[in-house]
Amino acid sequence: MENPTNQLLRPQYVLPEQLVKANLAVTSCFQCRKCSGGCPLTFAMDLLPHHVIRLALLGQEERVFDSMTIWVCSGCQTCTSRCPNGIDIAGTMDWLKEEAVRRGRTLPDDMVATFHRIFLESLRDAGGRLSESGLLRRFTLFKMRRQPDFAGLKADLSLGWKLWKRGRVRWRGPSALRGKGEIAEIFRKVEF
Repeated sequence: MENPTNQLLRPQYVLPEQLVKANLAVTSCFQCRKCSGGCPLTFAMDLLPHHVIRLALLGQEERVFDSMTIWVCSGCQTCTSRCPNGIDIAGTMDWLKEEAVRRGRTLPDDMVATFHRIFLESLRDAGGRLSESGLLRRFTLFKMRRQPDFAGLKADLSLGWKLWKRGRVRWRGPSALRGKGEIAEIFRKVEF
């Protein structure tokens, strides 16, 4: 993977200033690459996490917001826990996603946006608990409507069957959760 920060860049300082205002201490990053070394999703990223941080510090908004990396990040916090400077890298990725949406940026791949939407719908519909089987069912139906792939469907069903036999996925939804009203109010407030 080519290092995207080796190209001639003209720094812009609007994005770094916004990151500082959001209390994201990205300016203390010295590019040790521990975040990228520990990230379990780098295989699916076009920029590594330390590249995103550096490009954001240089104000390279187009490169950051056009990247799949901010959308692929799952927020698992591995990068944040490995950072020797205590930078909330996962939080920064979330902030960058939110900022991209605020700016009306389109996603490089609508499958990612659809997965996020279906994930939140599953949480909302189950009252705050994730129904993995419901999430997988909805996302698979979306994928099949978009582009039928029966070999992929067979592989997904095979994996689902194996996970169910091992007790890793339940077919029924999650058990009841206290505070469903508060969770419903949160979804109402964000108009989702």
